[in-house]
Amino acid sequence: MEYFKSGLKTVLGTPDVEDQPSGADIVERLVDRVQHSTLLADRRDACRALKALSRKYRIEVGAKGMDALCQVLQQDRADAEIASYALDTLRLIMHNEIYEEEEIPDVTAKDSHKLGERFTEIFIKKKENVGLVLDYLEEFDFHVRWPALQLLLLLLTNKAKDVQEMILVSPMGVSKLIDMLSDSREVIRNNSVLLLTLLTKSNANIQKILAFENAFDRLFDVIQEEGNADGGIVVQDCLNLMLTLLRNNISTQNFFKEGNFISRILPLLQLPTVDEWPIQRINNVHSVLQIIRTLVSPTNPAQATSSCQQAMYTSGILKAICDLLIANGVPRNPLTEAIYTVAELIRGHNDNQLFLESVKSFESPPKDILLLLLCTMLSDKQPFDMRCAVLYVFQCYLYRNDFGKMKIVQKLLPLEKEVTETCISNLLCRGLFNKEPLNSWFSAVVLSHALIDNPEGKEKLLNVKLSSSDNNPPTLLQQIVSSIQTNDKAQFKIGYLMFLSTWFAHCSLAVESFLKINTGIPYFITQTNRLENEEIEEIVSGLSTFVMGICLAFNPDTVENFKKDSLRHLITKRIGVETFVDKLNDVSRNESYTRASKHPQPTAQNSNSLLLDYEFCKLFKMLEGMIMRALNTLPGQDDSEKLVTNQKLIEELNTTVDSLKNELSEKTNRIEELCRLANDFRDDTDRIKTELFRLQENHMSLIQAYQMKENELESYRRLLEMHGIWVS
Repeated sequence: MEYFKSGLKTVLGTPDVEDQPSGADIVERLVDRVQHSTLLADRRDACRALKALSRKYRIEVGAKGMDALCQVLQQDRADAEIASYALDTLRLIMHNEIYEEEEIPDVTAKDSHKLGERFTEIFIKKKENVGLVLDYLEEFDFHVRWPALQLLLLLLTNKAKDVQEMILVSPMGVSKLIDMLSDSREVIRNNSVLLLTLLTKSNANIQKILAFENAFDRLFDVIQEEGNADGGIVVQDCLNLMLTLLRNNISTQNFFKEGNFISRILPLLQLPTVDEWPIQRINNVHSVLQIIRTLVSPTNPAQATSSCQQAMYTSGILKAICDLLIANGVPRNPLTEAIYTVAELIRGHNDNQLFLESVKSFESPPKDILLLLLCTMLSDKQPFDMRCAVLYVFQCYLYRNDFGKMKIVQKLLPLEKEVTETCISNLLCRGLFNKEPLNSWFSAVVLSHALIDNPEGKEKLLNVKLSSSDNNPPTLLQQIVSSIQTNDKAQFKIGYLMFLSTWFAHCSLAVESFLKINTGIPYFITQTNRLENEEIEEIVSGLSTFVMGICLAFNPDTVENFKKDSLRHLITKRIGVETFVDKLNDVSRNESYTRASKHPQPTAQNSNSLLLDYEFCKLFKMLEGMIMRALNTLPGQDDSEKLVTNQKLIEELNTTVDSLKNELSEKTNRIEELCRLANDFRDDTDRIKTELFRLQENHMSLIQAYQMKENELESYRRLLEMHGIWVS
């Protein structure tokens, strides 16, 4: 104990008993020693003491000692111990937590939680300070590299954007950070992953640099070392970093695909040998699936999405995820995410759609995966989010899949020989008239997707009759119109009205069949004229108006009481043009419309808020103007006049098309020329980058050599001063 006291006196001096120095005085005396002491041991002891006091007297150490500590980092790099003390002290004063023993003056008590952030601002005002910390990451000594890493992590936490820009312009700054992923010490390697995640957040330029500096390869190596999906939190951190690098960044996504990294995802999707799913495995698999969805997102450019979908199929990832869907014991969270992932893997890609159609379950006899998924969607015992995920699978399965669309319609048509086998079409037809509103809504949306861009299917669907004990069973259209009139629940009606809108659009035969149902138009006029207070009822009224508008726009003029002019007159007199327009606007102004029109994936939080579909919103937006024009056309307009108008319009369009073809040809040639130039520039750029990196490395080596020589000279100077030979 006496030895410790004497050591402390050596550092702090021996105060008088009656005049004990304050914390500020002690800190000031220590800072003075750090700045002016000629002996390295004295400066080292002073730094050690400042570190010990930095929790209790953080404000004093930060305000008076920051410059001195930065001076130590500049001048005493050769001594690992003093550098470690300086880095640790800086980290402690910039920390955001309030220490238990910390003494906070009343003046700063209110903003005490912002002290760390304010000291960070002061530290990074001198940009060279961040460069100093980066330089210390090159030191292999654990006692130097570790505190430097912790300090940089804290700087990014407190002032991410500013520090990102400083690292970006620092020579080899990003490269130094990536090199730490190869550190054999796990604590440094693992924290490097967290640091890089913070560094790349919302910064596309740094994301690109990391990708091109081979970050993906190193991250996959770490994941493999940790045991792939069975690994710990480190695997999840690596996957989250990958996700940050790839999300909303087409350049890094292309690099990931072209670098054949997609195939390295496959081991992470292998099913466990035993049916056990620890929470960490669930999180890891969920992160992997999010990476896959990022690569094949519908919001990416179509060509990039298609090439990634093809790569997923070729590498066996699509099959692995399908195996995940039909396996036993998969928890809800990864299963739901896997369903969403399969949906986006097959969206608009015919080969992947056919593959999904061919997948069978493991049970005996095997069942089609699409049939199993549909049963999940139509079961009210399943979680709502999982049912929405299955709906998304069917929407993506039918997207640009003409064969799949016609297959569903064909299976609904009457056959000479009765078929007892359960199929998707029959389940959808049953679901359409199910007592549960959500089942009916799901079925209506899937069937409407089967009719998008399918004029032949729309006409054939008019021949579908429902099984009934009557000699003259109702058609599908008659039953839907009847169900709309007899059902009071809004979600039922919205599903039916969306289905009818899709069916009637660009199909005069379907409109004709509807107009022949005597109760159809009168009921819809009544619905339009209802005064509704609730938003959901406003949608029902607006969609009823929309269906009538479609009947007006695509009217074949073959039904006597509801020819185009008669229907227009009826709407004008019974509803009024202004009311009609307001009802349509009520739909597009509704929050459900805004939410549904943003993304193909259903995003409702609960069953009651699931009202409109993405593809229906596109149809509504496309036809709204056409309906307005049809409503405002003068009654009795001469057919010959229409013909002349159409011919003129066709001639104008042909002229425009020819002009656009010529323009396209010119621009294609120009693009090819620019591509050649771009390739030449890219080669030159690569050469310049290589030369620049070489020069930067030489520059850094020269700076290090210069600093070493400067330190040597400083040591000689102090030695000469001690012997009285050198006079300052």
